[in-house]
Parts: sequence; C-alpha cells; structure tokens
Amino acid sequence: MLTRLKKLFLVTAMCTTMIAAPLGTASAESSSGVKSDADTAFELGLLIGDGNGVDTAYLSKASTRLQAAIISLRLNGKLKDALAFTGETNFSDAAQVGKANQSVLAYLKSKPELGWQGAGNNRFEPSAAISSQQFYKVILENLGYKSGSDFTYQQSETFAASHGLKEIAGKSSLLNAHLATSLVEALSAHTKNGTPFFDTLQASGVIASGAALPQGERIGIGQNDKLGNYFTDKNGRALYFFTKDAENVNACQGDCLKNWPIYYDANLQIPAWLNKADFAVITRTDGAKQLTYKNWPLYYFAKDSKPGDVTGEGVGGVWFAAKSDYAIMLGTSKEAGNYLTDDYGRALYYFDKDTSGKSVCEGNCLVNWPAYSSSSASVPSTINGSDIGTITRSDGSKQASYKGFPLYYFLNDKAHGDLNGQGVNDVWYIVDPAQFNGTTASTTPNTTPTTPVATVKTYNVDIKEYSFGKEALTVEAGSKVIFTNYDEMKHNAVALDGSFSTPLLAKGETYTVTFEKPGTYNYFCEPHKSFMTGQIIVK
Repeated sequence: MLTRLKKLFLVTAMCTTMIAAPLGTASAESSSGVKSDADTAFELGLLIGDGNGVDTAYLSKASTRLQAAIISLRLNGKLKDALAFTGETNFSDAAQVGKANQSVLAYLKSKPELGWQGAGNNRFEPSAAISSQQFYKVILENLGYKSGSDFTYQQSETFAASHGLKEIAGKSSLLNAHLATSLVEALSAHTKNGTPFFDTLQASGVIASGAALPQGERIGIGQNDKLGNYFTDKNGRALYFFTKDAENVNACQGDCLKNWPIYYDANLQIPAWLNKADFAVITRTDGAKQLTYKNWPLYYFAKDSKPGDVTGEGVGGVWFAAKSDYAIMLGTSKEAGNYLTDDYGRALYYFDKDTSGKSVCEGNCLVNWPAYSSSSASVPSTINGSDIGTITRSDGSKQASYKGFPLYYFLNDKAHGDLNGQGVNDVWYIVDPAQFNGTTASTTPNTTPTTPVATVKTYNVDIKEYSFGKEALTVEAGSKVIFTNYDEMKHNAVALDGSFSTPLLAKGETYTVTFEKPGTYNYFCEPHKSFMTGQIIVK
C-alpha cells in the first residue's frame, strides 16, 4: 500500500461532466511565437485546402495520389497548364474526379516524363492513399533528382533522409498534416544543382517574392527502435521531460540545469499534426523563459553529444524523452514519491473497492472521480507497456487501466501538481507503478461457490497508419477480437463473406467481434478497401 497522505473529506457531488481540459502549468503563458507547418504551407500557397482552407478537418483527412500529383505540378510550375489542358486521352478511371481534375489527369497522361504513369491497367486510382515513400519520391524529383538514376524508388526514404528529409518517414498512409510538414521541411533542402529549394520556388513565382522561410527553432521528430518517435530541436538533439516538474516546474535548479539545459526560442515552428495550444512558455524563478509541451518544461541532456542520442532516457527514473503520444506519464512528489499521471501531468488514482477489469464507481462517485481514457500508446521506458490497458464500463464506455485496475481523475485537483485525492476516505490513492499490485477488494477471498467457466481468449487488432497489421491473426474458436482505431481517420472492418461488420470507428473507439466458427475470415476497411485488408484465421 502507498504511503497515505493527510485524509481529505470527500467532496459533495456536483453537476458537471467528465474532466476533459488539462490543468494549466503554473505561471505559464501561451506562446504567441508558435507557428504550425500547416499555417506556413497555406501562407506560402503550397497547400490550398478545401472549402474551409487548411483547417483541422482538412489536416486530418487522408492524402491521395491525386493530391500528391497536384502538389508536384504546383511545385514545378505546371499546374496552370494542367488545369487548362484539353487533351482527350485519359486514364480509364478519370471519371472518379471532377472536370478540372480530369484535365489534370489527362495532362499527366500526356506527359509520362513527369513520372505519373498511373497504377497499371490504364488506371490512375486518384483516391488511393499515398505513402511517405511515394511522397518523398515526389519531393526529390522536384529537387531535380531522377528516380531510376539518382535513386531507386525503394531508396526514396533513405535518399531523402540523406538530404535532410525525414519528418514523415515510415508511414504507409499520409494525412494532409503530413503533407504540410513535408512541404515546409523541403523548403530548407537544396536542389541537385545546390540551390536552396525555397529560392528556386521564389524565382519561379511559386512562392511570393516577399515571403521568407520560418525563423527560429522547430520541433523535429526523432525515431528510435526502442523509444519510437520523440521530440528533437531543429538540429536533431533530443528533448526531455522531468517528472519532478509535475509538482513544481522549477524543480530543476543549479547543477541540475547544467546537466539539463532548458529549451527556449521566441519563435517555434511545429509539425502540422501537433496542437499549437499544447505549447506554452513559462518564466522560471531565475527569470529565464522555457518552452513547455502539455505542461511539461522541455530540456536538453548535456551528455547527448550528437543527433540521435537519447542517453537521457530513464536517467534517475525521472527523465524521459519528450513525446506527443504518452498514454501515461510519471509525476514525482517529494512527499508521495512517483505516481502515474495523464499526458498533461494530471494525477491519476485507483479506487480500492474496484476489482481487476471492473469499476464499481458509478453515479455521484463518477462525478467526483471522472474516468480517465486514452487512445495513445507510449509509456515511459520504466513502465511496462503491457500494464496499460482498457476496461469496458457498464455503460459501454472505455476507461484506461493499470495492471487491469481502472484509473480516475479527482475533481478537486485544480492546480498543477495537486494530489488532493490521495487517501480520501481510505479508498482513493495515487498509483506508484513500482508498488501497485492490485486493490484490497481484489485480494479479499471469495467464499461463494462458483461454477467453472470456460476461459474466453481476447485478441486485439490495432488499426494504425491505415493498416490492420502486417500478419494474419490466428485465434481459437470462441475468441473475441477487439478492433481499436488509433488513426485520426475513421475506419471499419468488413468481412468479405459478410460474416461480420464493425461500425466506422473514430480515433480511440473499439468494437468487439466474437468468432465462434473455425475458418479463414478475410476483411477490409470500407472507406479504404483498395489497400486496407486483413485476415483472421480461426482454429
């Protein structure tokens, strides 16, 4: 059992909804100098958007082959010619798009040297998804490199990385947000003849003569086989969170700051898929300013000597790579020690009356102790990722769990670092991941005779980056398969033989299918059936 802090009286029930907004960082101010790649791509005319411009809805849409082709034409100054083209020979599936875009397809058909020969059988497949490999090929060709001579298609991402293009690498399907960041990233690259691409686009009139490249720092995305994606500065140096900042954002002082220098710039450029509102600036007690993300101040580690180093990960059990997709983070309190938080540093609690996989907190209890849920997957390296899961509540909603036990907020935690729920009524406690092994209720012997029940196995299909996974899933007859969507775009799973069909799932939503009969079940995502397929083998 965790050390119990001073008891608090349980707050009276209030008419409120579940907590959604994160607690603000003490003395934080929003950073007006933060600019998204989406803003920059729109201002420079590289992305036009749809009827509402380059808004959140547009950025969350899947990118298509036709979009990539239009962007390529815009970059090389040929889009006007393509829109005005009147040639009659076209791809067989050109009728899938409007008349203006049919002219574009006809133009591409007549100009095979532009590299848009289609998808085979005289089809272009304009609505098909595009991968990072395909889009980097587009960018490289606009930089003057030739596919087949300077690089092969299979080498597109490796060759692009050698020229500083890596922000969207490794994605099988792109969102428009990825296109925005890739385009802004390309502006700083050099063409094959050594000219800055930005200067080339300005000279050709694609970018206005008075425009300028984004200035200042930018949040980059590093990749590590063990850690996944993490934040870097513009030079590729890793950035970190400090768990003691959950209690006090000035926790790192003196020699600590020599080893962990602060990260700050008055101007900050961020990838288009990040939320500008998650970034802010704090003024430290010594007067220095520091950038924060989701309430966590950002630091370097002095011992990281080169881009790609993440030697600060897990140091002292309190330093972790900064990420955008933590499902769970850690806070550290001088009095309470380590405890689980959400990605914004807000304390999470367990209810000692719960049992594994089941919440008994309902009604007014849930008003005061809102359920915590998350669709993210990353955890600090000192936490076992398999310990983080979800339960299904009695109303069908999902709740995050740790080692099978539900996690909650406390309504009376108002300020950053509050742990006001600790010890309430001797049944509510923060979760120390190193000590927590279950609740008192889960260890109380059950003397009621029970009838043995056959174990039903549960499997998961995680829908990520427009994929059901690379391998077929093999399960036993009677098993349950939980489909969970982690993409911004909605997906479903529909069996070819009609045996099952899930609804369209938004990000974070799940749907369970029980497979009673042995057999092979091939399925697809209805909105993306040309490339999103899967297979379940029931034995």
